[in-house]
Amino acid sequence: MAAPPLSSWPWASLGSWVQYVLYGAVVWKVAEEWRQQGAAPVGSWWLHLLLLFAARGLTYQFWFSYGNMLFFTRRRRVVPDSVDFRQVDAEWDWYALRRATLVGSPAVARQQLLLPSLKQAWDPRGWAIALLLHVLVAEPLFYWAHRALHRAPLFSRYHAAHHHASVTTPLTAGFGTPLESLLLTVVIGVPLAGAFLMGVGSVGLVYGHVLLFDFLRSMGYSNVEVISPRVFQAVPLLRYLIYTPTYLSLHHREKDSNFCLFMPIFDLLGGTLNHKSWELQKEVYLGKNDQAPDFVFLAHVVDIMASMHVPFVLRSCSSTPFANHFVLLPFWPVAFGFMLLMWCCSKTFLVSSYRLRGNLHQMWTVPRYGFQYFIPAAKKGINEQIELAILRADRMGVKVLSLAALNKNEALNGGGTLFVNKHPELRVRVVHGNTLTAAVILNEIPSNVKDVFLTGATSKLGRAIALYLCRKKIRVLMLTLSSERFLKIQREAPAEFQQYLVQVTKYQPAQNCKTWLVGKWLSPREQRWAPAGTHFHQFVVPPIIGFRRDCTYGKLAAMRLPKDVQGLGYCEFADMVGRRSPGNICVQYTMERGVVHACHAGGVVHFLEGWEHHEVGAIDVDRIDVVWKAALKHGLTPA
Repeated sequence: MAAPPLSSWPWASLGSWVQYVLYGAVVWKVAEEWRQQGAAPVGSWWLHLLLLFAARGLTYQFWFSYGNMLFFTRRRRVVPDSVDFRQVDAEWDWYALRRATLVGSPAVARQQLLLPSLKQAWDPRGWAIALLLHVLVAEPLFYWAHRALHRAPLFSRYHAAHHHASVTTPLTAGFGTPLESLLLTVVIGVPLAGAFLMGVGSVGLVYGHVLLFDFLRSMGYSNVEVISPRVFQAVPLLRYLIYTPTYLSLHHREKDSNFCLFMPIFDLLGGTLNHKSWELQKEVYLGKNDQAPDFVFLAHVVDIMASMHVPFVLRSCSSTPFANHFVLLPFWPVAFGFMLLMWCCSKTFLVSSYRLRGNLHQMWTVPRYGFQYFIPAAKKGINEQIELAILRADRMGVKVLSLAALNKNEALNGGGTLFVNKHPELRVRVVHGNTLTAAVILNEIPSNVKDVFLTGATSKLGRAIALYLCRKKIRVLMLTLSSERFLKIQREAPAEFQQYLVQVTKYQPAQNCKTWLVGKWLSPREQRWAPAGTHFHQFVVPPIIGFRRDCTYGKLAAMRLPKDVQGLGYCEFADMVGRRSPGNICVQYTMERGVVHACHAGGVVHFLEGWEHHEVGAIDVDRIDVVWKAALKHGLTPA
């Protein structure tokens, strides 16, 4: 059956490229006029069109960023759930297509009717006419057309896609069919056309009306309540003149009420006003929707470029594995300034969240960057930040808090033992998650391996890996200059397995070993000692860069979350990753979609199992298999 007319975009398969093509055409036109005139074409409608759409994009970006700053907005979110990857992908190109459609119709804007008025910057009469036409024409037109779109068969053909998700974002406002975009174009254009027809239009009116329209629309879709109920209590009439994010969210969830554009008075007159709107709006604004998390993953910032890939900056970046987007380079100084600001006065803050089997999982971030963990003078301040986060989680009733990456560094706080020993009364369980990290690394090693070469052998993970492998009668060549540390680890092994632990102080003995377990950075020179065909299993942060084309390099230990995870729309940060396979060099700062660090997954398993012990300090080798089996039982899989 053929698709109904105006129900799909003919160029939808091209995605966001349509936007770039049409914007490119407008930029070319402006440049051509600039060249011909020898100066900026101030009176050119093409220039105003370009500036207008840049301003519109910034308006939507402002509300998108604000709505996703969970450390500001968490308590006043209308729907507390997060946007998942499915919604991200669904809305990816639609907003671009809608904008591209409007950019692609400049002929309407270039009518001789408008051109004379472009020389006039301001005319208050035009604003009055536009306001009158908005209230008397645009609002009722949208209301009745919107109601019609909610009736069969129009809803399934044209409007159902717009209601694809109950969690709205400013980008959801542009998700729709060509028919819906045409409707919005008419609604936004009627007041402007009327003012220009009467000869009282102006450049200020075009910018002001369009940007105010976008501001109110993106505010309504922001999913964050921004209007205090006290305003409506002081001036009751206002509740019928301006909608709220709660008002719009009710429409998106229940679909049978609250059809207005911006003014609820038309729902009142049409008998479609949802009378729960004001009470619910008050509850949301007062934070009654807020919920304490059950599990927290305490991360830190990797570096300045990575700091711009958080969910509240650009969704197109945060929802995909890291890449160095050149568009972000001009904002590097801004990000650097925020780094200094956070170093001075910021506390641990909420970055993202998801739900797993009805439980709320959150990622908090310590406002410190990777390099700061190696500054001796910063050690005390970092531990204070981590300690405050643990105590806050304990007060909130969090069950498990998992420490990420450098937050559990042995030299920093003994893998978390500092906090557990200092606060023995903690109800929240502090977990470093390295037991599952060790399990992931060990289960990557082929079963037929007879010997391995281990660097970083005396580290927390190195020790656990060595003790586990020797019990499997696998010879472990442990690279360490400290005989005292080696003997200490060897004595921990059962007597019958101690012979499988061998200390080496140079790389030469590893020339015939094709399984390297890397827990310490390896230079290109050191990597040359490995024979061809070697596979480097890594647990070093940052991971080594792959220089050998005749070898393969493993990823950081990670696991994929269970399939029933909800509201996950953010790629977790890792560190720099080098070559993945022969001849294939890549750099990546984030995990793939749905994949998290093994230590993060270890905390999730700890929570799902309901274990009551803290997992801090040295890894309990006897629990490696226990944790691995528990992870698989709960649906986590190796990444």
